Amino acid sequence: MMSLALDLAAQGADRGEVPVGAVVYETQTGKILGQGTNSREAQNDPSGHAEFSAILQACKSIEDWRLNHCTLVVTLEPCPMCAGLIVNSRIGRLVYGADDPKAGAVRSLFRLCDDERLNHRASVLTGVMASESSEMLKAFFKRLRDTRGS
Repeated sequence: MMSLALDLAAQGADRGEVPVGAVVYETQTGKILGQGTNSREAQNDPSGHAEFSAILQACKSIEDWRLNHCTLVVTLEPCPMCAGLIVNSRIGRLVYGADDPKAGAVRSLFRLCDDERLNHRASVLTGVMASESSEMLKAFFKRLRDTRGS
């Protein structure tokens, strides 16, 4: 599933979006319920994060907001907004690639997804294909800087 998330991230990069890809699937069956890429630039929407889109699609797919039986795979550590949505949608398991030392809310800056004070905790697995995720992000931002002449 991380390979699919990386493919989605690359598609987003081709459209000028920060390359993050996400997939929500039923943990037991592997059935994909939702997938997403960043869409902030295209939609002028600050909530246009890959995992946000994938979670919303999954909820619509099963006609329920509870995703206890699902795994979310995302190429980059979720931000506070997305980590909050993971908790609120009751995602059962979170798998992510690269850490995000500037905005990560799962391990880097905060631990929202398994904070015992909250009403739901997701099982978290980090570092899956982290180097591939990180390299894609670094290459994207390098191209952006080169294009803008910075």
